[in-house]
Amino acid sequence: MAAGWRSAGAQPAPPVIPQAAKTQANTITVAQDLANPWGLAFLPGGRFLVTERSGRLRVVDANGRLNPPIAGVPPVVFGGQGGLLDVVTDTDFERNRRIFFCYSEPAAKGDSGNSTALASAILPPGETALSDVRVIFSQRPKVQSSLHFGCRIAQARDGSIFMAVGERSSRKEDAQKLDGHLGKVIHVQPDGSPGPGNPSVAGALPEIWSWGHRNPQGATIAPDGRLWVHEHGPQGGDEINVPQAGRNYGWPVVTHGENYGGGKIGEGLTQKEGMEPPLHYWVPSIAPSGMAFLTSDRYGADWRGSLFIGSLKFSRLHRLEVADGKVVRDEYLLGSVGERIRDVRQGPDGWIYLLTDGPQGRLLRLTR
Repeated sequence: MAAGWRSAGAQPAPPVIPQAAKTQANTITVAQDLANPWGLAFLPGGRFLVTERSGRLRVVDANGRLNPPIAGVPPVVFGGQGGLLDVVTDTDFERNRRIFFCYSEPAAKGDSGNSTALASAILPPGETALSDVRVIFSQRPKVQSSLHFGCRIAQARDGSIFMAVGERSSRKEDAQKLDGHLGKVIHVQPDGSPGPGNPSVAGALPEIWSWGHRNPQGATIAPDGRLWVHEHGPQGGDEINVPQAGRNYGWPVVTHGENYGGGKIGEGLTQKEGMEPPLHYWVPSIAPSGMAFLTSDRYGADWRGSLFIGSLKFSRLHRLEVADGKVVRDEYLLGSVGERIRDVRQGPDGWIYLLTDGPQGRLLRLTR
């Protein structure tokens, strides 16, 4: 057993049944006519930086005006679940103008396959073209697939970068192998070197933080500085995890989901020695995407500390209350929004912002 592993311990409690909100929540449209927007970041002056999956990176003004696409984005594989995906601004952006983004990277000319890549770049004043674009991480191996890129980014307080990447669906067993990056949480410095605290495990690639993940589409740094990640299960078994260095989160050996169309996966286990149970899971799946903790009092003191997660499947927003390391309430909001919620972020102004996924996607501000 590798260093840092431990027993899964007691079986987690059954998932909290989502409840319709007692408090009315609504949205205000900030911008519209975004083509399949995926990732949202914030710029000075109340402006926004948005990715569109086809490969376009755009600035949205505070009044909702869409600026022309920014030049300099590397070629992306657009199709299936692939494209230009997440984006974050560096915590010191106002000084260094640096951003980080992840995308579906094509193989080199003459080779086949694709993978998830992480790049850094400078967004100079004027914001018409990127400069100093550097690919600081490229998932290995390349796989011929249009599924399960993962690709959520969270920057830790020390400036290092976490990125959760998928196992590409057809290679799910590789989530348990440490000689590749499929189904892992990656942890690197802004220059792409291994991040501080990465586990020292024989045969493991140095960028690996944790493993046994399926298709993560939410990542955030909690108020206490810890990384939280959620990931899609197969049919049922979407999970929230708090990944720790050197820990194995089970996929595809353990899961609360089942094969599409029915039937157990592998031995049908939901726990196993040496594999971490999820902090929370959903059966049936909600297809989570985007995740943010609310640290402001914009919505009242009773919502402060809540965890907000979008649902692609049900086109709604979940508000989770967490106490003593457990989800004690799962309340869903915006059940009538009618659009898949792709990203969820808290802005510098303390408001929660959402992206909806569609050919005419919208940037929304949550109201209460």
